[in-house]
Parts: sequence; C-alpha cells; structure tokens
Amino acid sequence: MIELKHLTKQYGSFTAVSDLDLTLENGQIYGFLGPNGAGKSTTMNMMTGCLAPTSGTAVINGHDIFDDTVAAKKCIGYLPEIPPVYPDMTVREYLNFVAEAKRISRGEIKGEIDKAMDVTGIEPMKNRLIRQLSKGYRQRVGISEALLGSPEVIILDEPTVGLDPAQIIEIRELIRKLGTEHTVILSSHILTEVQACCSHIMIMAAGKLVASDTPENLERMFAGSNVLNISVRCNETAAQDILSGIGNISEISAKPSAETGCTDLTLTLSDKTTDIRDAIFFAFAEKRIPILSMSLKCVSLEDVFLELTANREREAEGKEKTNVSSIQA
Repeated sequence: MIELKHLTKQYGSFTAVSDLDLTLENGQIYGFLGPNGAGKSTTMNMMTGCLAPTSGTAVINGHDIFDDTVAAKKCIGYLPEIPPVYPDMTVREYLNFVAEAKRISRGEIKGEIDKAMDVTGIEPMKNRLIRQLSKGYRQRVGISEALLGSPEVIILDEPTVGLDPAQIIEIRELIRKLGTEHTVILSSHILTEVQACCSHIMIMAAGKLVASDTPENLERMFAGSNVLNISVRCNETAAQDILSGIGNISEISAKPSAETGCTDLTLTLSDKTTDIRDAIFFAFAEKRIPILSMSLKCVSLEDVFLELTANREREAEGKEKTNVSSIQA
C-alpha cells in the first residue's frame, strides 16, 4: 500500500529524517513510535504530500505522492496533530465543506458524511458548533474528515494528545475499529498508546528507523536476559561462597537483611544463552539453604524502546560533537 524509498528531509545541516526505506502492507494498524523530535511527524507530512522531501520518494497505492499528487492523495485520509477544524461551523457544515474540497460528487456527499459520522459516533452533534464541542469530539470530527471519500489509508498524528483518560480509551477503540476496513498509521511518543492499538510497530530515533516488527517479535528479539535475581535464606558470605563454585557469573551484587537473615542477590551472567538456574538450585539445596525466589529479568517493549532510542540518540550526539569539533578546527 505504501512504499518509502530513501526518504530524507534536511533543514540546512540538520537532518530530520535520514534515508528512510519502508514498506507498509494492507490491513494493518501501524504505529510510529519515538521520542519527541525523532522525525515521526516529518515523515507523515512527506507521506501525505504536505512537505517536500530533500530526496527520496513516497508511493501510495502505486501513485507517487510528488509526481501523481492528486491520485495519491485520494488514497489518504490525514488528521494532523491539531485538527484543522473551523470552530464557527457546525459539524455537518464543516464536513460538507471538506467533502466539496475533496471533490466528492454532490450525489455522494450526504452518504459519505452520514457514514463518517456514524463510524466516529458524532451524529448526535451534527448541528452543534464545533467550538462548543469537547476536545474529544473535535478529534472525532477530525477523524470523520479523514474518512470522507473512503480512502484506503488513514494517517493520524498524535491522535490522543491533550485528551482525558476516558477520551483516550474511546479514541483508541475507534482506531481499532478503523483498522478493520483501512490501513491505519498513527504516530505517538507514548508507548502504551501504540501497544494498545497497533499490530506493527516502527521505532524512530534521531531521524532514522531503528526497528520495525510486531510487538511480540520485538520483545522476542531482546528477550534473552543476562541478569538473574535470587533471594536466599542465608547471609551474604554463605551465598557468595556457594555461587563462587558456579560458572557463567561475571558479577554479583548482594543486599543482605540483618532482620530477616536473608540476602537478595543480582547476578550478571557472562553468557545470557546459558541457563544456570538448575545449577544454583542444586548448589543451595545441597547446603540445605532455601531459595525464596529466582527470576530472570523480563524484557518489556518499554525496555526495547529505551535501548533502541537511547543508542541511536547517543550515536547522533557523538556525530554532532565530531562535526562541531571539525568546524572549530
């Protein structure tokens, strides 16, 4: 449905999006995830033809967004971060204005508007001025606008920013509903937002795509852990003596408790692919010392996100310092 090739946007010496290659298939809800300034909105603006790239192409359903703009834009419904609604119009007046701007035939306008209002649940508000609506309903009006003309692709930029918790839940449910009939792309810097709605996640940092996969696969890729936490009913010295006879432990951090006589230990493993839990269990059992708990550190999508974005931002900062140093020299 969408293919981006070497898409790049530069502002002087600053690169907002760098050499982005991406293919998006039909029938998915895609999430652009990344910290503020990662390049998400810039990418969406180029995908929709609202911003010209420095180089590269974006093809929407076979139409180049820059060479065949009209045909490509007919395939896209776009909601910017701030919905471009006119507060002095009623909901129906505004949607009628947008439908005419989209060149929907007069005979189809009423049906398109009724369908969009039904999907977004704003039909009861159709005769109210937009300025009188809550922010949640204004977002729904913006999504209704994006739906007019039945585009194959719906693009939503930060669709829940500024909403209260109840409104966020409603918009997320609406996005999942849209995903049954459209390819949906949404951007967010909020992890739970993307996790709750998306079947495929694209993580951006410092203008580059650093990961693209399903949430489950991303977690699986980073699932191996090199940290093992255990709690034993003995003092630190006894625990250290027993663990010294077990291989694959590069570092031990201990927190003994004088009150309980127990010790909590964090073990850093040399090789995260080798499971030493059986060896630890039998070593302590041989000394008749109970193990109260033992667990590998679990990797969440948040851990994956933080690791990927932090690494990329550190690299970007290093390059920027190098460039500044060379200029000064």
